Amino acid sequence: MEPIDCLGFDHIDLTVNDLARSTPYYERVLGRLGFALYKEESASGSAIFTNGVTSIAVRPPSAEHRDAEFDRYRVGLHHLALRAARRDDVDRFYEWLVREGHEVSDAPAEYPEYGEDYYAVFFPDPDGLKLEFVHFPWGYWRRAQTTGADDRARYPRGLRQGSP
Repeated sequence: MEPIDCLGFDHIDLTVNDLARSTPYYERVLGRLGFALYKEESASGSAIFTNGVTSIAVRPPSAEHRDAEFDRYRVGLHHLALRAARRDDVDRFYEWLVREGHEVSDAPAEYPEYGEDYYAVFFPDPDGLKLEFVHFPWGYWRRAQTTGADDRARYPRGLRQGSP
């Protein structure tokens, strides 16, 4: 059977406690990364941001889940990592976060446990969702995915074809 190609993710929806607080936050942060507010849907109460390639929506929780504390180790989204074109973009974005008064969890650094030349900054959204802006040269993943070998320390036996 011929494989079906997946090119990446098309969109992602994030549930937030306070849409009025989170929409301006994401408008500023995502705006700095080339996203723009595409539309606000009154029926669903969501705000959709796009960069012309993908979209990220923020939407309110259902009534029974309002004011829930985010826990990235529960079932659901662990964190959202957005890819930087260049390593210095991570630094420039970090400088912007600090200048604008946004909280930063981890300043830009190399994370060899995630792969060779993995360089990222981590920052939380207003609900504590972990966000990441990362430069990770595509060549590493292309090699790992083509050969099936991932030499990161956390995968000492390599990436296995068909493994989770």
